[in-house]
Amino acid sequence: MTGHNKDITSQKELLESIIINNEFLFDFIEKSSFLGLKDYYIGSGCIAQTVWNHVEGFEPMYGIDDIDFVYFDSSDLSIDAENKIAKRVNKLIKSDVNLDIINQARVHLWYEEHFGYPLKPYSSLESAINTWPTTATSIGVRLENTAFKVYAPYGLNDLFGMIVRANKTQINENTYIKKVDKWTKKWSSLIIVPW
Repeated sequence: MTGHNKDITSQKELLESIIINNEFLFDFIEKSSFLGLKDYYIGSGCIAQTVWNHVEGFEPMYGIDDIDFVYFDSSDLSIDAENKIAKRVNKLIKSDVNLDIINQARVHLWYEEHFGYPLKPYSSLESAINTWPTTATSIGVRLENTAFKVYAPYGLNDLFGMIVRANKTQINENTYIKKVDKWTKKWSSLIIVPW
């Protein structure tokens, strides 16, 4: 079953069923809902790649190198505060899969050193997701009262269509090309939109 060119309600329902089928990811999403954080998502590549694995008939965790757990807390931008949240999240799940835990409110403090160009501070968690590298990977999910909450500012059609399209809000061409090269080695059905 494909969700490409379907209505958003059908796409969201299909996305939920695909995530639930990825037992590792869904277990992490379920456990994250008990952290007591209100402003967080599990997102980006681990969600997109779970869908790509479904479309290509691969195991749910095939090719997934890390799980992005992002949250937003502008009240404390210290690395110590982020590390405390990281310890809490890491206690949830013991695995060889890397957990990438980031307070999006403090990304601007290290972004230029890491990527070579500055970033304005994000005003919210959603404003951060709006800038993620591709339209298909600009996505976050979480559970609220056992119901899925999905934030996908560019919709879900590129995701289900296996279309990799640069979100040029923040990414540069070099970073996009590196991601495309890495992903196409694992998911041969991806449709790459040139920069």
